[in-house]
Amino acid sequence: MNAATHTRRTLNSTLGFGRGACALAVSLGVGRFVYTPILPLMHAQAGLSARAGALVATANYLGYFLGALLTMLAPQTFRSRTMLRACLVALVLTSASMPLTPELGAWFLLRALSGLASAVVFVIAVNSLLTTPSATGEGWTFAGAGAGIALSGLLVAWAPFGHTWTAAWWSAATLTAVLAAGAWSLRTGAAPAANAGPGVPRPRTARWFVALLVSYFLEGVGYIIAGTFLVAAVAQSAPGLAGIAWVLVGLTATPACVLWAGLSRRWPRPILLPVALALQALGVALPALSSSGAAALVSAALFGGTFLAIGMIVMPIGAQLGGRRTVAVLTVAYALGQILGPLLVTPLLDHGYGPALLVGSVIVAGGAGVAALLGIRYPRCTTAPAESVPVPRVVREIA
Repeated sequence: MNAATHTRRTLNSTLGFGRGACALAVSLGVGRFVYTPILPLMHAQAGLSARAGALVATANYLGYFLGALLTMLAPQTFRSRTMLRACLVALVLTSASMPLTPELGAWFLLRALSGLASAVVFVIAVNSLLTTPSATGEGWTFAGAGAGIALSGLLVAWAPFGHTWTAAWWSAATLTAVLAAGAWSLRTGAAPAANAGPGVPRPRTARWFVALLVSYFLEGVGYIIAGTFLVAAVAQSAPGLAGIAWVLVGLTATPACVLWAGLSRRWPRPILLPVALALQALGVALPALSSSGAAALVSAALFGGTFLAIGMIVMPIGAQLGGRRTVAVLTVAYALGQILGPLLVTPLLDHGYGPALLVGSVIVAGGAGVAALLGIRYPRCTTAPAESVPVPRVVREIA
């Protein structure tokens, strides 16, 4: 390979990871989570109650579930650039439409559509990533979601269009449009196959995939409670840190994805998964256990440092264990957990956000327990020692 060819391939690969990072930034960082820093403004200025806020949040998670289900039942959706672009446009329009109406029903519908589009873009981006053999690229691509969170939090805090809930949504729509442009030419393609190759027997992995699925489902239930109410909880105990806390979530998530990707080259992913979940459980519980500003900031750092990394750890394990549609199947379980999370703690919100965060912490800890069983027994689910397990080429190269 001559130098020009190598340079061209390196450039194309870098551009591909950049487009993937923009896709995750727009689908997760803004499309999914910009509601979190805007929620306190909507409470104060739009008359949105805590229960109504949870309902609107659930609408987004319901849409995300339906989008994930679509990619599982109709896998051609994540091989379609037209679908990708339609969903990117939908994310811009749903954010821009939020300030146009004060009606709860309209907000519910808009956030549901945003969730559906987010799920499709996420599955497309992750499948594109899993067919590109680069651990460094994997970390930086997932870091894009953290950057999206940080940027959206900064826009809401700095309020370039004014410090109102409507202006915050205009800011979100503007950022979404910029990131969507970056993701516009993302390469789409088939999900990675789980077979190692012709003549290589595939080990029995169903029970281990179920364990992974249960753990990821519990993570979906528990983490979304913090993902929805963390800023509102900090606003109650340390009002001056509410905006900073969410920006910190994004700022820590960005390098954390790169760090966890590096750790996955030294340690098996099934060992890293329960560690990340345990750290997140601690972070979710901290604002409920202490009203100090330090607790709020440590909580934000632990949450940001783990919640994207957990998905980054889970997806390649699933690709090894499950088959072609594992990204969609895992995302469906995760999305179902996200629907249940806010509904589960809504009755507790009359007593503040602390009890809800404690419930979320316990559930994430349960996911860590299930993941620990997977990590301890994982080598036994193969027919060869862990270092020589026949796995898909793409998983082997990014693990």
